[in-house]
Amino acid sequence: MSKIAQIHNKFIEKNRVAELGGGSDKIVKQHQSGKLTARERIDVLLDKGTFVELDKFVVHKCTNFGMDKTKIPGDGIVSGYGKVDGRLVYVYAYDFTVFGGSLSRTNADKIVKLQKMALKMGAPVIALNDSGGARIQEGVSSLAGYGDIFFQNTIASGVIPQLSVILGPCAGGACYSPALTDFIFMVKEKSHMFVTGPDVVKTVTHEDVSKEELGGAVTHSTKSGVAHFMGNTEEETLMMVRELLSFLPSNNMEDAPVEPTMDDVTREDVSLNDIVPADPNKPYDIKELIEAVVDDKYFFEVMPGFAQNIVVGFARMGGKTVGIVANQPAFYAGVLDIDASDKGARFIRFCDCFNIPIITFEDVPGFLPGTLQEQNGIIRHGAKIVYAYVEATVPKITIITRKAYGGAYIVMSSKHTGSDVNFAYPNAEIAVMGAAGAVNILYRNSSEEEKAAALKEYEEMFSNPYRAAELGYIDEIILPQQTRAKIIQALDMTHTKIRTNPAKKHGNIPL
Repeated sequence: MSKIAQIHNKFIEKNRVAELGGGSDKIVKQHQSGKLTARERIDVLLDKGTFVELDKFVVHKCTNFGMDKTKIPGDGIVSGYGKVDGRLVYVYAYDFTVFGGSLSRTNADKIVKLQKMALKMGAPVIALNDSGGARIQEGVSSLAGYGDIFFQNTIASGVIPQLSVILGPCAGGACYSPALTDFIFMVKEKSHMFVTGPDVVKTVTHEDVSKEELGGAVTHSTKSGVAHFMGNTEEETLMMVRELLSFLPSNNMEDAPVEPTMDDVTREDVSLNDIVPADPNKPYDIKELIEAVVDDKYFFEVMPGFAQNIVVGFARMGGKTVGIVANQPAFYAGVLDIDASDKGARFIRFCDCFNIPIITFEDVPGFLPGTLQEQNGIIRHGAKIVYAYVEATVPKITIITRKAYGGAYIVMSSKHTGSDVNFAYPNAEIAVMGAAGAVNILYRNSSEEEKAAALKEYEEMFSNPYRAAELGYIDEIILPQQTRAKIIQALDMTHTKIRTNPAKKHGNIPL
């Protein structure tokens, strides 16, 4: 055999060993648990044949507890770059078949190297998490590695999109890298995130809780608000990642890709005239209105199971990505509470980071009253959403579909908080509060006849958008059927918007 042939065979063998990770037995076990391997996940996520692996033969440097005798090429992280719909992305995946996917100092160095490369090239980073946590044998070196990853997550925030996909366990300090990224995906019944696991919880608080109840995908998608998306399978979840990326620019200096559409930008939909009920107390589904207005009736909702009184997500208008924020009258009458304020503010700030115009559909009777809300800081949390809207410099367009009461009217992208174009439907109500509530305060000691007359006067004065339009707070009163055409017209007009905030290190958002 020639020397060249020997070198070639050695290369083939080393690649084969590296790609086996922890070995065939561990791969079988991974499959038996209903999970894909790290490389299989990357193959599903990326365009076929585009993955280029980096640091394939790196091994750990630990000599403690006999670790020097067990060195596996790659050391439990598969990292590299490839393409999604032809666009560059960077990806790293924890390999659970190698030391349970635990993080070593070497692993951390691989991840940090990839993060820095992505930042330099201006492309998204996708983390596929399936890890038992820090590698105990390495002690503080492993913990230091997490710190370095968190540092890069923070530096890259708002510059490139960062997505985390939880495909197995993610516990302890490991949770904070996903928490620092823009969006978190989880798989139903397969993903688990918690700072302290069920055993520790039972020891400290004597609570008996399963890992699914404590930190499963359903818990984080509906109760904690930690997860933004939940899939039924790994494959479905990874397809959701691809779908999200299609709406996003590669970095903060670019615009999102334009998706050609056959949907007429001047299309009017007469069914919109009947979506909002005449009765101000009757609920309706704001998502029906959104879908009727956006391109091809397709709305990609973010956090659909959490704080359902506010709806956020991505769509396209005239082929261009927009972020949508909408009160949901079908849930808690669309009131703003602590969770809705946090959900809305976070989404608004993401859109502003990445040059995505924000469209707000407003039907809000106010902030949720109650002792629990006040004691848990509705004032502080409610301030987040107004802060986010005011700080955002992207085009902002608001449509008041029905109620716009009190402080919630101001908060939901009003003229006073920097909205560029504000529309209202003819039946919109813009007032300090509803007519009945106002009359009960103003005429509490009056007769029923006087209250009835006052109610009629108040409704004529405020239960319509014309007073606000007279003051210039509403730019145009439109028919519901005109919504799509009017929004796209406004988006075209604001496309060249130039606005910069005062020079400062950063603002102090009320966290």
